[in-house]
Amino acid sequence: MEDDDGDAKAVSRALARSPVRTVLHRVSDGIEALKLMRARGSALADTYIVLADLNMPRMNGIEFLAELRRDPILRRTVVFMVSTSDSEEDRNAAYNFSVAGFSPKHKLGKNLEKLIKVLDDYARIVDLPRMP
Repeated sequence: MEDDDGDAKAVSRALARSPVRTVLHRVSDGIEALKLMRARGSALADTYIVLADLNMPRMNGIEFLAELRRDPILRRTVVFMVSTSDSEEDRNAAYNFSVAGFSPKHKLGKNLEKLIKVLDDYARIVDLPRMP
């Protein structure tokens, strides 16, 4: 989930430069993300890792996490949160909804490709939950 075109392009470029071969689905807010994830027969059926921004229009990242965790099918989705915020309050709120990681965007900078590699490694070595 990313509403900023520049940040979305940076993630897309980092993914394209990495050896990770996956389909990237970009949505602009939590409402779109949930709609896409809940769609039956969705291409997301085998996707278990979500990279979500905290500051989003309509439904922000924390509201998205709250709704996701209430959903009996999607609640086990692995989510990594990224944000322009570096506040302890935002970080704690995200971890209260069981995010797998929280990364302030300013710390990523040129390390975005490393984050993509970490996500790929994570998916390879962790037994991810299956969707019912």
